[in-house]
Parts: sequence; C-alpha cells; structure tokens
Amino acid sequence: MVPILALGLALGVAGCQQVQTVDESPQGEDVTSTPIGDQTIVEGGDLVMALSAEPDRLDPTTSSSLYTRYVMQTMCEKLYDIDADGEIVPMLAEALPEISDDGLTVTIPVREGIVFADGSDLDAAAVAQTIDRGLTLEGSSRRSELGPIENIEAVDSSTVEITYSEPFAPLTAALADRAGMILSPQALAEKGDAFGDSPVCVGAFKFVERVPQTSITVERDPLYYDAENVHLDTITYRIITDSSIRSANLQSGDVQVADSISTQDIGALSESEGIEVLQVGSLGYQAVTINVGNVNGVGTPPELIDTPLATEATVRQALSMSVDREALVESVFSNWYSAACSPISPDSPYSSEASEACPEYDPEASLQMLEEAGVTTPFPIEMEVTNNPDTLRFAQALQAQVAEGGFELTISPVEYSTLLDVQTQGDFESLQLGWSGRVDPHGNMFNFLSTGGGNNYSGYSNPEVDDLLNEASSINDSDERAELYGQVMEIVQEENPIIYLYRVRSLTAHTSDVAGVETFADGVVHLSNAAFVEAG
Repeated sequence: MVPILALGLALGVAGCQQVQTVDESPQGEDVTSTPIGDQTIVEGGDLVMALSAEPDRLDPTTSSSLYTRYVMQTMCEKLYDIDADGEIVPMLAEALPEISDDGLTVTIPVREGIVFADGSDLDAAAVAQTIDRGLTLEGSSRRSELGPIENIEAVDSSTVEITYSEPFAPLTAALADRAGMILSPQALAEKGDAFGDSPVCVGAFKFVERVPQTSITVERDPLYYDAENVHLDTITYRIITDSSIRSANLQSGDVQVADSISTQDIGALSESEGIEVLQVGSLGYQAVTINVGNVNGVGTPPELIDTPLATEATVRQALSMSVDREALVESVFSNWYSAACSPISPDSPYSSEASEACPEYDPEASLQMLEEAGVTTPFPIEMEVTNNPDTLRFAQALQAQVAEGGFELTISPVEYSTLLDVQTQGDFESLQLGWSGRVDPHGNMFNFLSTGGGNNYSGYSNPEVDDLLNEASSINDSDERAELYGQVMEIVQEENPIIYLYRVRSLTAHTSDVAGVETFADGVVHLSNAAFVEAG
C-alpha cells in the first residue's frame, strides 16, 4: 500500500468538504468458515491454493505483502491472533499482556513446551530477539508498528517484559500480525539475512521450496504442538494472477482453494455445485498513492519533488474530487465492494463522523481548482497498477472518470512484486494498491502517514499528523482515539497523500471436498486446520 508527502499546504477552496457517510455494502451475511463439524476427515492429501499474486520475501520482519501473510499463516504463528469476530486472542502467548498502571511496562507470558520446526525451543529469549529484530533490522517494516520501546527483556524462560518511554496502546494488535511471528533464533543465526529464503518458525506446516513466479510449498510439521489437528500432508500455493483462470481451475478441481474471487465470477461460483464461498468485510482499503517526497526510498528523509502534483495540495485535492467513488464501486464491482474515504472501517470502534466523511464529487470544481493552481489541463498523471484484469478494469474506469475533472491519467501495468519494489524505492509518480487492514487503526495509518514510517511510500511528512498519531497511540480510550484519528483524516483529506477509494469484500472459494478453511476481516485465508472430507 502507499502514502504521500504533504508539504503543509492548506486547501483554500470553500465548500469542498461535504460530509457523507460511507456504509459497507455486503451482498450477504459474513461467512468466515466452513467448519469440518461431523464430516468424515480424509487424513493426508496435497491441497493446492490459487494465489492471486506472488508473495514478497518470506521474512515477517521485512514483508509488506498480503499474500506473504497467507503463506506465513501456516508456518509462522504469532503471539496473538484475531478470531472471526475481530477479537484479539492468545496464540503463542499464554494470555493477553499485563500492562502496568502507568502503561509503560508490558509483560507477556509465553507458552511453554513448544518447539520450532528445527527442534529448538520456543522461549522468552526467542520472543525478545524477534521483537528486537523488528526494531533494529535494516529495512524492517515492523519498526514503527512496535512503538517507542526502550527495552526488551526475557525475565525468565516464559516471561517477556517490554518497557516503553510512553504508553503504546496498539502493541497487542501489532503482535497479532507479522511483528508477533516468532522466529527461530537458531535459524536466524544460521541464515542471517537469508532467513526469508527458507523461514523457520512455529507452525502447523514448515517450508519446503519456492519456485519463483510459480509456487510455494509447505509440508506438515510433525513437531508442531497441535499436530493431531493438522490433517493435510502438504499445501502448495500456486501463483495464478488472472481471476478468471483461478475460477476455472477451481471448477475443474485443479485447485481446491482460491483467494480474491472476482466480483464478475462470484455469482456463477456461488451457484456452482461443489463450490463453497466465504465472504467477509475488510478492515483495509484500496487507494491511489502519490509520491510527494519519496526520492531515495522508504525510511530516508523526504525531499522535495518539484512537480505540481507533488507540491500542490490543491492539485491532489482536485484529483480526489474528480472521483465518484460510489459510481465506480457500482459500475466496476456491482456493489460487492463499498466506497471508502479513509483507512478506518465504519465497523471499527475507532470510526467517527470525520473519518467516514468523503470529499464531494465535483468535477467542475476540480477544473476550477486546476485553473487557479495555474496548471495546464488536461493535467497528466502516470499511475502504476498491478496487471491483473480486475485492477485494470478499475483503473480504466477511474481514468475515464477523472478526465471530466481535468486529468489525463496514463495507466502503467506491472507485476505485483515489481510494484512492491517500485513503491519502496520511490520510483513512481502515483500508484494504485491496497492494504488488507488491521484491527487497530494504528496499523492502517501510522506506518503510512507518519514521517519515516515503515510503509510511508509517498514520503509524506506533516508534524501535526505525527503528533496526533503519536497521541492516539498513547491512549486506551477508544472514543478519544477515534476523535484524534478523525482529526488526522481531516488533514489528510486536505493534503491527499493517499486518496482512499474503496473497501473490498474478501471473497474466497473452495471445493466442497475441503473443510476447515477460514478467512477473517484482516484478509488472511487460514488453512492450518483444513482437511479433505468425504462426500456427504
């Protein structure tokens, strides 16, 4: 996903912010799993899942891809996880953290009697080393997720104590994602920077091989602490970027599970005999990111990019006002998805009127703003996108729509993995990508909008936004945090480093001879306890 650099330029056009709430538009109730229940399990077997894009490197500390999270779900368990209701629950931790009265000391109890896939013991020292790696490793994407940590200590073999310089409310949520995937110290010592080539963690499955651009295979780990509830022999994640081909492979039985089902295919699959469909609303968002200061790569100080798009907030505001989000969702996605104007889901306890407000769609005002900014129209913008059919359909619809507001949008399709590299390096003018979402809005905002954030691909920097985000992370009260995040969104919608567009509905399908597949609001498909079952 991507953010941008704001140079503190305020929008001077009155009446451009019209409050209109954006509601989720599901096509049915959430279906997050197909339980095994009383079906007869066929032990063993090789399951194939069609992945809509290739994961990046399989290193939880540096990864930024949703598809990497799919694969790591089976191999690298976390201290905490989220359940079907979006609640945080213990996983490798024995219980939720204990927090001191002043909020500065967090104590995490670690489960005992668990070993990594290489046979070494999971203990508090391994947990402390993993968290420290997230803070100190060059290129870490986890650093700004973990907050202002002063010290990490393994008090004993099953207790980790983390000391903060100021309270940090989002820690537990961060440890329910990649920051909480505990890595084998033995493997880290042996592999060093190459850890992501063959990761070793605690999981139902362990890494076997990766064939670039083709597949990733994992196999059942006999050392796993809950091995009796693991039923498959292997899982192969096959890269199939074309949504129609994923659906065809599912119907033919060549694959048993497929993610990111196209809204063009979901109706037919739902009516197909032998196919089950899961659907759940997303905590994430899709957006256009504009490069306003990422000159030398993520993590480096932002620098001026001397173009009207990068320096003039008015131009970016005009672009946002040229987008009719509701019409795009209806025409391109048949209302399976929902319009969105912020990184905070309306279902979140941290949502507010300000965070749900959308800029007014007004292409005539956009043309006027471009004229006042002194730029020539149509104003050219290059937007890089992934080269899958659904994204290209959306990009073409967006291209036609913003033309009415005075913009000439050129679409440059590239491979997903290439686009991840492009955004990290800052080698783009604008790009369209998504973020799968986290239960705590800190995970959807801080990394992308704070100065020097681990996912601040746009090079956005605004001290007021930094202060508000830091203040919000130090407060436990959800209403107070929602108010602060609303203030952030008011600024972001003036400066538009990220132009938020829509929120997907995660659509996953699988053949009915498989059960135990799960998918939750963070977008991850769970296969650890899936199994082949006898026909009913």
